[in-house]
Amino acid sequence: MSTTAASTSGAAGSADSSAPRRNSKRPKYSKFTQQELPACKPILTPKWVISAFTLISVIFIPIGVASLLASRDVVEIVDRYETECIPESLRGEKATKLAHIQDPSSDKTCQRNLTVPKHMKQPIYVYYQLDNFYQNHRRYVKSRNDEQLRKGSEASTTSGCDPEDTTSDGSPIVPCGLIAWSLFNDTYNFTRNEQSLNVNKNGISWKSDRDRKFGDDVFPKNFQNGTLKGGGSLDANISLSKQENLIVWMRTAALPTFRKLYGKIEVDLEANDVITVDLENNYNTYSFGGKKKLVLSTTSWLGGKNDFLGIAYLTVGSLCLFLAMAFFIVYLVKPRRLGDPSYLSWNRNPSGH
Repeated sequence: MSTTAASTSGAAGSADSSAPRRNSKRPKYSKFTQQELPACKPILTPKWVISAFTLISVIFIPIGVASLLASRDVVEIVDRYETECIPESLRGEKATKLAHIQDPSSDKTCQRNLTVPKHMKQPIYVYYQLDNFYQNHRRYVKSRNDEQLRKGSEASTTSGCDPEDTTSDGSPIVPCGLIAWSLFNDTYNFTRNEQSLNVNKNGISWKSDRDRKFGDDVFPKNFQNGTLKGGGSLDANISLSKQENLIVWMRTAALPTFRKLYGKIEVDLEANDVITVDLENNYNTYSFGGKKKLVLSTTSWLGGKNDFLGIAYLTVGSLCLFLAMAFFIVYLVKPRRLGDPSYLSWNRNPSGH
């Protein structure tokens, strides 16, 4: 009887001890959870390190040279004009510049002469460049309503467009928001040898923006009707999807210095040609100390003029080549056996005594 009871109690005890194991939240054993999966653990021997640095330099240096040559092939004309296009008597004080640019009756026409340094192959892209203009400011970027721009039926929606959301009588502004309100409005007309150069302003915006972000049935309404105008006006009879100067401007820039495409000149310009630019200096950059530049540029297979990419590749490639040569010389002059215990910190002179 006692034996039976003992066996019964032993069985119960074993059952009780196994119960927590069955209810345990410990993950099931696997090679993944125990980090026992096969893994590649390469040993960085001197030969591998030298070969890797050499390979990187062999790849990067030619790419850097090709990128730099492509950038140098781009012909670019940059003309800063925000000061030169203010009457000389008004260039001294900021207040006089502001008074001139904000006065609708003042003459803001200006003529600039640009000399072509060498042959410029069409298409020649015309950009305007603004400096110290923070389109990436948080409140500025948010001051728009994408639903209004895309859907004509939602034209009355102006949420998020404060302070340029409605007129004084409560009528909705289309397009609303600070981005549209501050639309760039300087204009450029080009002539060469007294012959006009046509600037094509079609196709200057992203096709995805025209097709998806701006509606064909959305037309400007109550735009720039306030007492203070921020920038350019829009044709109320043309849908937003066709007004590409607005579409280009509405794609906000990430940096305070940026260029935006104004149009394309679709004829070649020869070296030493003098291009006369009749411009209207309307855009107010004087209130925030901004700069305005007119840029004419060709392109290469890599895009516009930008030396940074080529210099970056050359720098990294040259650095890797230098390290490869340095490691190679060290390996030749003072080689050491891999895993030599004599180099351990606690065993500097293992056989000296």
